[in-house]
Amino acid sequence: MRIVSLIPSATEILCALGARDELVGRSHECDYPPGLEDVPVLTSARIGPLPTSKGIDAAVRDVLTSALAVYEIDVDRLRDARPDVIVTQDLCDVCAVSLDDVRGAVARLARQDVRIVNLRPTRLDDIWADIQRVAGAIGRGEVGRRVVEDLTRRVVEIGRRAGSIPGKRSVLSIEWIDPVMIGGMWMPDLVEHAGGTALVTKPGDHAPTLTRDQLATIDPDVVLVKPCGFPLERTLAELPVLRDVLPWGSWRAVAEGRVYLADGNAYFNRPGPRIVESLEILAACVHPGKLADLVEKHRESVVRVAREVR
Repeated sequence: MRIVSLIPSATEILCALGARDELVGRSHECDYPPGLEDVPVLTSARIGPLPTSKGIDAAVRDVLTSALAVYEIDVDRLRDARPDVIVTQDLCDVCAVSLDDVRGAVARLARQDVRIVNLRPTRLDDIWADIQRVAGAIGRGEVGRRVVEDLTRRVVEIGRRAGSIPGKRSVLSIEWIDPVMIGGMWMPDLVEHAGGTALVTKPGDHAPTLTRDQLATIDPDVVLVKPCGFPLERTLAELPVLRDVLPWGSWRAVAEGRVYLADGNAYFNRPGPRIVESLEILAACVHPGKLADLVEKHRESVVRVAREVR
């Protein structure tokens, strides 16, 4: 079987299912697991590298206002890949190529035998269901069942450990820095499993944008900043911006040193197997003194922020 993945989380799912050798095409953002360099890249972004989250947000809005897609598919390369199955998504046009563009590209191939598997997870359970759907589509249903069983077992164990710690802390997860967007979709589910209480959003909600005045009306115990698509060093570069966009002087989480920056590219924003590692990171931030093993395991993927930001 010849498989094309047009979203990083799907690539991770396919590799977890043992289908790495069947990948004949990927998106330009598919960077995990290591060793994908020989898989042809079939997509590109219309927006080049920009220095700030504010600049990226403005550029994306300009593209969408012009009724253009943020990403493009190289139809010639897609034709050369000769896929039997294409895995894509229609959850977010800012995160990956749109489903309409994928359908349009397949139509230009003039083939009727290409199966499109569309992922649209909004809750944690949807991620498990998507893994099983992908597994079924590529003839690995039993492998998919075992993968999901292992992932859900790990989630239950983390939830058991976090749930046994007295007191629930309120948690605000931040999906984008400027403007400030609050983590929705599966993030409130993760917060609950980590032994916390999610602020602002409920499971399945889309990420809302809040002003500094609106943020000042809440006082989280823990703040986790993990911008979509930003590795940790990229987020660290915008650390001074946090003081301007957040009510830095009034939040208890800032005063008590419970603001964390995490790798939002590898974790949290990819609804695939590493969502469990994302939960481990979150649980370590909510209960650092009680889950020392998880703090140590993920010490390279998260940074605790001092109150004074320069």
